[in-house]
Amino acid sequence: MSLNDPQWGNRGGDGDKPNGSGPRRPNDGPPDLEELWRDFNRKLNGMFGKKGGGGNNNGGGDGPRMPQIDFNPKFLGGGLGLLAGLIAIVWLGSGFYIVDASQRGIVLQFGSFKEATEPGLRWRLPFPIQSHELVNLTGVRTIEIGYRGSERNKVLKEALMLTDDENIVNIQFAVQYILKDPVEYLFNNRHTDDAVMSAAETAVREIVGKSKMDFVLYEGREQIAANAAKLMQDILDRYKAGILISKVTMQNAQPPEQVQSAFDDAVKAGQDRERQKNEGQAYANDVIPKAKGTAARLMEEANGYRQRVVATAEGDASRFRQVQTEYAKAPEVTRQRMYLETMQQIYSNTSKVMVDTKGQGNLLYLPIDKLMQAATVSAATASTAAADQQAGLVARPSAPLSTEAPPQLEAAPKVGGGSYSANSREGSLRSRDREGR
Repeated sequence: MSLNDPQWGNRGGDGDKPNGSGPRRPNDGPPDLEELWRDFNRKLNGMFGKKGGGGNNNGGGDGPRMPQIDFNPKFLGGGLGLLAGLIAIVWLGSGFYIVDASQRGIVLQFGSFKEATEPGLRWRLPFPIQSHELVNLTGVRTIEIGYRGSERNKVLKEALMLTDDENIVNIQFAVQYILKDPVEYLFNNRHTDDAVMSAAETAVREIVGKSKMDFVLYEGREQIAANAAKLMQDILDRYKAGILISKVTMQNAQPPEQVQSAFDDAVKAGQDRERQKNEGQAYANDVIPKAKGTAARLMEEANGYRQRVVATAEGDASRFRQVQTEYAKAPEVTRQRMYLETMQQIYSNTSKVMVDTKGQGNLLYLPIDKLMQAATVSAATASTAAADQQAGLVARPSAPLSTEAPPQLEAAPKVGGGSYSANSREGSLRSRDREGR
């Protein structure tokens, strides 16, 4: 059916009901638009408790009558007001928002900062007057310099740096930071995360450029990370970025791959040098204390020997003065006593045994025990002298004791007659046999 058909929409009525007010039959076609509008107004008036008119303006009393629809603008305004009220309620409700404990709310009014809100249920003027943004303050954010995701995914443009001794090193590190001021973070810089990356790269390059290569690769990694964190914080504070650097971690520091083998050889050579230095130092620590101890012992022994020799000399001098005094009183008796004491000392230190063959004794006694004791004392004296000679502290040997009588005693008269001489000693010796008896 064409829309230009004059009967379109009016087939529902009979011949005497051109306005279609009669009952509709199933094959009458689509409903009339005016009839749909009437139904809408009727339902709307029913909601407000109003009823339509009783008569039909087109006449005819045999069909059902439609209520009279009043097209008063007051009725139409009531429905639009309700709809407008519902829309206003929904619009005002859109201003509510929730801020978590780890977040801060930033309210913007026509795009400019209005206020910062604490955690909880908050309300602002709806869009487009005001809007809000939620900023996480406690979450730790991480940026990676020199790599992405894994250390194998290197970014050489960021990782290669020049040291103070004109060497190139490959450094990969990560920076962790949190937000301390959401307002500064949002409004003072256009791309704050990019500013953090630039500040991190700048700080590390400055510190590495002032350090030696060995310091960067080995003993100075922790110090470089600490200095970089401090310098980065200073830079970001000058930017007023609202960021607090929490930690800088050195992931990897090594020479470029092109010179890795040569660098490994140099490192091994340096390790060998340190090992040899440590071995030499250990040997020195072992030898020097021993040498110092030996020197101290020799000094003490030398001091003891000196004191002993001095004391012996002083004693001999004192004894000589005493003997001299006694000699002045009785020269003859003193000479004889000195001679006897000297001969006794000489024969007590010898291992020879003299036997008087002219004697008539049948029993010959040999003092074996005394001979062995004298031999033991002689061996101990010889060993002591050898030890002193090794230490270089052996005194100058004195002149051997003479077995001859001093010339003063040779001319002196012998007790009981005769004189003392070397050839007449047999008569003055006492045999061992007599001493044993």
